[in-house]
Amino acid sequence: MHHGKSRATRLAELQLRNKVPVLIVGGGINGISTWRELTLQGIPAVLVEKDDWCQAASGALSRMIHGGLRYLESGEFGLVKESVQERNRLLKNAPHYVFPLRTTVPIENWHSGLINAVKRFFRLSERPSRRGALLIKTGLMLYDLYTAGSSSMPRHRLSGQQATRARWPGFADWVRCSASYYDAWISAPERLGIELIEEGEQNCPDALALNYMAAIGIHNGAIELEDRLSGQRFLLRPEVLVNASGAWIDQLNTTLQRPSHLMGGTKGSHLILHHPHLLTELGDEMVYFENQEGRVCIMFPWFGHVLVGSTDIRTDDPDHAVCTPEERAYILNSLRFVFPHFTVNDDDVIYSFCGVRPLPASSASVNGRISRNHAIVVQEADAQQPFPTLSLVGGKWTTFRRFGEQAADAVLLRLNKPRLHSTEDRAIGGGRQLPQGPAREQWLQQLVRHSALPLPRIEQLVQRYGSRILLMLPLLQQDDQPLRSQPDYSASELLFLTRHEHVMQLEDLLVRRTSLAMSGTLTQTTMEEISQLLATELGWSETQRQQQVETCRTRLEQQHQCVFKHLNLQEIADVTPQ
Repeated sequence: MHHGKSRATRLAELQLRNKVPVLIVGGGINGISTWRELTLQGIPAVLVEKDDWCQAASGALSRMIHGGLRYLESGEFGLVKESVQERNRLLKNAPHYVFPLRTTVPIENWHSGLINAVKRFFRLSERPSRRGALLIKTGLMLYDLYTAGSSSMPRHRLSGQQATRARWPGFADWVRCSASYYDAWISAPERLGIELIEEGEQNCPDALALNYMAAIGIHNGAIELEDRLSGQRFLLRPEVLVNASGAWIDQLNTTLQRPSHLMGGTKGSHLILHHPHLLTELGDEMVYFENQEGRVCIMFPWFGHVLVGSTDIRTDDPDHAVCTPEERAYILNSLRFVFPHFTVNDDDVIYSFCGVRPLPASSASVNGRISRNHAIVVQEADAQQPFPTLSLVGGKWTTFRRFGEQAADAVLLRLNKPRLHSTEDRAIGGGRQLPQGPAREQWLQQLVRHSALPLPRIEQLVQRYGSRILLMLPLLQQDDQPLRSQPDYSASELLFLTRHEHVMQLEDLLVRRTSLAMSGTLTQTTMEEISQLLATELGWSETQRQQQVETCRTRLEQQHQCVFKHLNLQEIADVTPQ
């Protein structure tokens, strides 16, 4: 069985290095992807992240893996094609976390938006406007074309008023018809990030990945790193630096005395609603609609709740981005615009999340028009910095593999090293050797016999971790006692995650390694119980443990508007993931 290195081992290894071929700063999905690509070519790259893996924008995506229908209008055909291809690859390479999602677009009439779209296409107008069916039909035909031959997903279809009403009785009166097509959703984006890191360490045992490690300055051509948990400092001289810090790219370049003005981030907020009626109406479909202003909004079922978003607001302060009351009101108003007959209010919100999209600096007057494409901006070596800096600007979550591949190729070129392996068809983490179709049932039964755990528990674990359940079973066979306050998880399961997945703080486990916080079922009691477990495992004193609970609770209340209300236990039992 593969045992991950402990943090102490990683720090000791970092201490012994002063020269490295590549240092990647930023442990969001694009930095992780670049590191994984390089490790696969045998390059012992070092990856550092000042907080936790996928903590910022990479943990705040809409949970969609999509081609980006709306980019067609701004003429970004290449981006849509690439996104659709990468979406299809993820459906194949990460079948434990990425699933097809039937999507319905409510439409007001057959013709609106055409003239505006033509104008926008030829850069004559930047005004958002609602799109008519003809325009949407054209986009979906292109979408199908890009998917042809590489995906088993059904083609799009249009439905007239009668069929639309029959399926969606709750739609507003303005909806005349609808279009349906397939995209995909991801159940655990941050977990996918962790699995890519684990793969990197297996690919190249000399490569290093450290969270809670910040780049704080430059001395005599070496980058100074600081362990944010112990305060210990390190100096590293890379041959190539990759700045993958997303919305923080300009800040980092300035810290390393090579100022840049590359970024123009926009903030996107999302809400999780507890709303059984709306959930019933959605079934297992997503509604992708435009609100009163023509801004694209989404809403789809999320583990017994409803995920709805999003906003698109310019911001220069990624450190303090949070979903504001105004944004909440805006998202709920947008929802009421398409489903006016449902009563949805603030009390229905159980969680919110927000991230700053790492978009390029832009003069576009409408944020939705800023390109979602990705680019590598190079600053060559100079006297101050004897190594080139490659800044990774932009990039959608969906295209992380492609962006990482391009960034790695740019690095390999500078190191004069060949590419040996491709990740195009490489399964990720728990998506490896995960039986599909009829073989899946046999496999599950085999696991039940082998582990003596009941089938529902095995199914739950497979849903959470895919084939990585095989690594967990030895620990769970010894003891799989459910937590007292949260019977959905066992202490052994959480211990496994803590030992193997770089868990350093209580929040890492509650927000990113599990969906405990996002599911809205987190109580003060659960936080106390899990913190006791972590304190024993990570050697925290009682003071440190209480500090962790306090910090985590405060952050959940401030960053995610978490309300620690006690749902009754029956209600929790009814919330089984779809």
